[in-house]
Amino acid sequence: MTALGGSSGVSGTSRVSGLSRLTGLIALTRAPAALTALGDTAVGAAAAGRPLRGRRALLPVASVALYWAGMALNDWADRELDAVERPERPIPSGQVGAGTALGVAALLTGSGVVAGALAGTAEAGAGAALAMSVVGYDLVFKGGPAGPVAMAACRGLDVLLGAGGARAAWPAAALLAAHTCAVTALSRGEVRGTDPVTAAAAAGTTALVAVAAVGGRCASPLHRIAALAAAARYAAQVGSVQLHACRNVDARTARAATRAGIHGMVPLQIALTARHDLGTAVLLAALPPVVRAGGKVVSAT
Repeated sequence: MTALGGSSGVSGTSRVSGLSRLTGLIALTRAPAALTALGDTAVGAAAAGRPLRGRRALLPVASVALYWAGMALNDWADRELDAVERPERPIPSGQVGAGTALGVAALLTGSGVVAGALAGTAEAGAGAALAMSVVGYDLVFKGGPAGPVAMAACRGLDVLLGAGGARAAWPAAALLAAHTCAVTALSRGEVRGTDPVTAAAAAGTTALVAVAAVGGRCASPLHRIAALAAAARYAAQVGSVQLHACRNVDARTARAATRAGIHGMVPLQIALTARHDLGTAVLLAALPPVVRAGGKVVSAT
């Protein structure tokens, strides 16, 4: 009986330890938030008229892998600062070791680059450029004045990954990049609070992006109506919280506006995709509830 009891205790401890490790990795990579990256390649593919079929179906996989890599590398690079400002994050809380986080980031970066390369030659170049941009943001530009622009470049390149670099996708990539730049600038106030000018600039950017998202060529009037509905949802979901941040510049409101901006990426992607491909837009429309549910378990910021 004693032996059986001892064996059961070790097994239980192992299971708890394994679950804790998995929970830490999920938090490290902000795993559910990666769903917001799936639409990037869909937007690029729709704009370029290059469906995500065959080997190109690997591109969303590459996008998610590089998103997770960026999150893991972000926490590794910020581990000392987070020990003071965000002690609940996986590394300072002890859920994940610094070496493990760096290894996860390296493994995911390599996986993303390989997945992109397997999709095609043009996609290989876009994937490599995206990987370098992610590393550059986390290790070089993040804390400086060019940080928001560097992050915007990552999101734009993610769209071009789905398009194989095609010029037809450049306007859509620019809109998602502009949205990302505004959200990243606002996210800098998550610990100490933001300022009215930054919040107002973000809200203004959201309005302009929403209008531009329904402009340009659409496959049919029905496609334009669908794009208009999604763009309206995007503007309401993101813009309302950003306007609130203009009046309340505390850190809590800045974090809420950042989360809204991250989750609001999906309706923007739906609007841009719906202009050319209603089928894919409908599939993307299933993501917001999952993203919101995941955000309640693992913080997206």
